[in-house]
Amino acid sequence: MMSELYDLPSHLQSYSITFENPQGNKGAGGQAASPLGVGRKGSPARMLPAGATLSLADIKAAGTIRHMWMTTYNVADALRGLVIRIYWDNQEWPSVEAPLGDFFGFAHGTTDPFSSVAHSVTEKYGMNIWLPMPFQKRARVTISNDLDIDVLFFYQIDFTLGDRHAENAGRLHAMFRRENPTTLGKDFEILPRREGAGRYIGTVLGVRPTDSNWWGEGEVKIYLDGDQDFASIVGTGAEDYVGLSWGLQGNAFHYHGANFVHGERLDTGPVSMYRWHVPDPVYWHEDIRVTVQQIGLSPPVHTFAEYLGGLYDRQDDWSACTFWYEALPSRPVGPIPALAARLADLDLTPDRSALPLQASSSHPSDM
Repeated sequence: MMSELYDLPSHLQSYSITFENPQGNKGAGGQAASPLGVGRKGSPARMLPAGATLSLADIKAAGTIRHMWMTTYNVADALRGLVIRIYWDNQEWPSVEAPLGDFFGFAHGTTDPFSSVAHSVTEKYGMNIWLPMPFQKRARVTISNDLDIDVLFFYQIDFTLGDRHAENAGRLHAMFRRENPTTLGKDFEILPRREGAGRYIGTVLGVRPTDSNWWGEGEVKIYLDGDQDFASIVGTGAEDYVGLSWGLQGNAFHYHGANFVHGERLDTGPVSMYRWHVPDPVYWHEDIRVTVQQIGLSPPVHTFAEYLGGLYDRQDDWSACTFWYEALPSRPVGPIPALAARLADLDLTPDRSALPLQASSSHPSDM
């Protein structure tokens, strides 16, 4: 990608959409007025009303979304309660449907600052996604507020037009799943079966263990192109899949790691972790299914025999926001779990009155 830095493609034009230029038109940004005058921070944000869906972008051309930045209240119920949806090329249903925080790389509505090849999130939840998103005819992005309060929302979508994509180029897809708890002896599906052809990019996994024993002995299995009982790609453990070892550590790297690890023993509390298959691609041509087992380990473990004897099936709270590229037409990725299921057992905001800039007569919804 570094070689692209000095290319000067004459067929590409750069654009950006914010509340200051909601259509992304050339020379049309910053026309709203503030008390300081026209073009001086007149429309930087909006209050997103409770229960409302807002169109963030509707681009009717061929192009590529190169980057998205968004921020809102840095509390778990907002980051799990807001839902982003992206529709490609006039397909009726979204190819991306996920809670805002999970789409930007972290589970449970909370994270430490981190950076990866796909995401970067700052201490105050300035959220960025860097995965390229090609489209041939149209790109439509919406945000829905499923909460019972209005929330303050900022965003920017950076894109180019004039990109030359093949008709069968993969479009970015993302889906969110949560099982709280998982079913005993049944593998949690990171990506339920998809048919056709595509490229599995990776996943953001959230785990909330239900007991104090180590929970991560389950293996990730990737079933490809007709695999039935046994998968073609099989890992050695949950923390091994995200490139860590001997439990979880708060290490966030370019293609793998854990961006949030909480608990007295660092591996028994809620964790958020991720794995991106960028230099090690996972392609499928007929179908794919990705799962992870829920297997724990009981102490004591001093020998390999004790290790094997200590393994047991268990139930925990697992979530996954999974990303892949797939050509259109494609099947729906939803439905997304209901708000109550997304928020259950999270550390939610105890006093919403402490949130800044709540909607009122002094903070109108058309801010």
